[in-house]
Amino acid sequence: MAAYPELQMYINGAWKRADGQPVLNPADESTLGIVPHATRNDLDAALAAAAEGHRVWSRTAPAKRAEIILKAARLMRDRVEEMATALTLEQGKPIAQARLEILRGCDIVEWDANEGRRVYGRVIPSEPGMRHTVLRQPIGVVAAFSPWNFPMSSPGRKVAGALSAGCAIILKASEETPAGAMLLVKAFHDAGLPPGVLNLVFGVPSDISEHLIPQPTVRLVTFTGSIPVGKRLAELAGRHMKPAIMELGGHAPVIVCDDTNPERSAATSVIGKSRNAGQVCVSPTRFFVHEKNYQAFLATFAEKAKALKVGDGLDESNQMGPLANHRRIEAMEAFVADAKDKGAKIMAGGSRIGNRGYYFPLTVLADVPDTARVMSEEPFGPLAIVNPVKSLDEAIEKANALPYGLAAYAFTNSARYAEELAERVEAGNLSINHLTASIAETPFGGVKESGYGREGGTEGLECYTVVKNVSHLMAQ
Repeated sequence: MAAYPELQMYINGAWKRADGQPVLNPADESTLGIVPHATRNDLDAALAAAAEGHRVWSRTAPAKRAEIILKAARLMRDRVEEMATALTLEQGKPIAQARLEILRGCDIVEWDANEGRRVYGRVIPSEPGMRHTVLRQPIGVVAAFSPWNFPMSSPGRKVAGALSAGCAIILKASEETPAGAMLLVKAFHDAGLPPGVLNLVFGVPSDISEHLIPQPTVRLVTFTGSIPVGKRLAELAGRHMKPAIMELGGHAPVIVCDDTNPERSAATSVIGKSRNAGQVCVSPTRFFVHEKNYQAFLATFAEKAKALKVGDGLDESNQMGPLANHRRIEAMEAFVADAKDKGAKIMAGGSRIGNRGYYFPLTVLADVPDTARVMSEEPFGPLAIVNPVKSLDEAIEKANALPYGLAAYAFTNSARYAEELAERVEAGNLSINHLTASIAETPFGGVKESGYGREGGTEGLECYTVVKNVSHLMAQ
């Protein structure tokens, strides 16, 4: 079997082993290693280290900070095969997708590093002898919580934003997919990042969040994950007047207009839906297809879904890997059974593949009634709902019907339709004629219950700063 790294925490510039819990390979359910759990003393050590690290890092010239961050990105690009293999082993995604995740993560790190040199303030014109200056300064120590579905790029977003703005960070990464975050941190260590600026811990999520967030040392909370957990952390942060970045769940609609090529749109949609086995907060899920194109779209979608090769992600020929854990299998089975009972048609997939490894095919459900659970609950897996609509107005109404608003997609060749979609669809990210929700240069985040704050782009970097107004009356 390919090598999986020994798992360690990272506190104050030093690696630390500890007892913990097993990490399983979702392809065959074997044990890959033991992820250490932080004690209360470990967390307090990380807090003290981060406080000193922030003092040093915030006073480091932005150009010097960028130099170290960019060196870390170069190291990760050099280590892409090692990192991608670890990601596939622990999370299951095909190795090609794992490589792309590493490279995308490097893009984010590099863009933030360079943008960190341009966190500009401004001078406000005033009367003679008076100077008003607006400064953007690092907010302070960041407590960051990242999920299991993107083991490197999700923590990479948070680390890149914090460090590029001049902040120190304590990263609590997923216990189920810890190697991606650990190898990310190792690159920064090897790049010469000062001790304490970046710290990595694992453990019982609630224990860590409930200890870190109330501490005066922590000035910002950033979380990516489910809406229920996000609400609990936001409430905890609010009780202590801590600003937060909340990147939460979604249930992304896809509007297929009457003027688009249904076969081409369906083929593109299958590729997007199968990415990471649908375990993506921006995964296209609710397809609202104009009745003119419905049958052609549905037939092509089902055909392409059935043709996907599902298997161990380390096999380069496989297009979709296993789900990340047994909980996702159980969730998919429950969603499918409920939808079928409510009258939905299963056009592809529908049941687990084998009994070893967490394999589930891309499943296409057609004519799904609104009463089915999957119509209102995020499946977070390889389930696609395909329903007909009579008009663009109906499609937009259905797209906006849920309390989620993270990502949305549409296929159209009409400038008028595109403008209407941009104005009326309630989402933090709208992509037209493609299924990429964000890139390094653009802000990413949601509206409604999908969260607040942004990661990426200039807007994301600003979330790691505070605004200070300096008003200076010159001596007379």
